[in-house]
Amino acid sequence: MEKLISILLFSSFLFSQDTVFSSIREQAVKKGLPEAFLIEAFSSEEITIHNDILERFAKPYEKKSWTDYRKLFVTKSRITAGNNFYQKNEQKLIIASNKTKVDLFLILSIIGVESNYGRHRGKYNVFNALYTQIAKMPRRSKWAKKEMIEYLLYCYKDKVSPHSILGSYAGAFGYGQFIPSSYNTYAIDGNDDGIRKPYDWSDVFASIGNYLVKNGYPTSDPTNKEKVYKSIYAYNHADNYVKAVIELRNELEKSILTD
Repeated sequence: MEKLISILLFSSFLFSQDTVFSSIREQAVKKGLPEAFLIEAFSSEEITIHNDILERFAKPYEKKSWTDYRKLFVTKSRITAGNNFYQKNEQKLIIASNKTKVDLFLILSIIGVESNYGRHRGKYNVFNALYTQIAKMPRRSKWAKKEMIEYLLYCYKDKVSPHSILGSYAGAFGYGQFIPSSYNTYAIDGNDDGIRKPYDWSDVFASIGNYLVKNGYPTSDPTNKEKVYKSIYAYNHADNYVKAVIELRNELEKSILTD
């Protein structure tokens, strides 16, 4: 009883002191997150506002010209790295491709663009990235609140510390760079061990394939360019992104099959 009273008292204190906590608390509890878990997450000394995130949103890569954007992702070094990565992970890619009926070179390309084959995990604590958007970006606040709750649900269910995962300035994480709601919705278990992991390649490959399929990828006719395009666009709503993924995919296939 005393512990419950302490939790409620500290919750009331946080509610009055932390506007981000107070803005999501009610909905988070309704979604099934225990008050004690929320208090622990929002009382951490690791919570930080990253003002540079505001600058990153003001100048996203996707707003660059196609010529400049292409130079970032369709490069000789990324094609070579993709070839090397493929050689190490060929069987896992084949299994994921067979499981989801998605072109394995497309899955490989998305990995190349999103995380450079696992080399880039992001530099922001995911909790702090979402916290910053809620606290400092009114136009993104509603979206970020929803994603914060989704992220905390993932952490609670999978017993992950909310302050232990690095990701993008937008709050995407894992080698596939899923935002929390996408991870909770589309991530699947690729190696049948009963757990979805954002940094296990078998799970990542299968999850990317599943995402594309659930967003219209034409498994019965992968030559349908329009539907393939739309499924990639769902992953990142930017034409530059889709064009880079498709061109890198084609270059990877050419490199790998002629190696």
